Amino acid sequence: MEITAITENGIGIAVVKSNEILINDVQSALDFMATVQYESGCNRIIINKSAICEDFFHLKTRLAGEILQKFVTYHVKFAIVGDFSNYESKSLKDFIYECNNGKDVFFVPDEEKAIEKMMNV
Repeated sequence: MEITAITENGIGIAVVKSNEILINDVQSALDFMATVQYESGCNRIIINKSAICEDFFHLKTRLAGEILQKFVTYHVKFAIVGDFSNYESKSLKDFIYECNNGKDVFFVPDEEKAIEKMMNV
């Protein structure tokens, strides 16, 4: 896991890149959140989609809801960067739409869009 802390307009954002899955259940998400906040000092985190287990994107597992609730509870803004077009689930598309229109969690195509979203919340 590589953590890069960037500052935009005085706001710290941690950009996390990894070639391995870092989040595969609620506990690993909590551990991830704590580690990134400790190492970067940031409460806004951007991560690549490939670092999150595939079950997260299947809403019937309830994993996404449970994990994202932890980020909201601990006041951590979270952006997931990747291509979500290959998912055909209407409920997932609706979930992504609702998240992107909120202020805490974002599903975006690239890091630049993630930084932009983080700056506007």
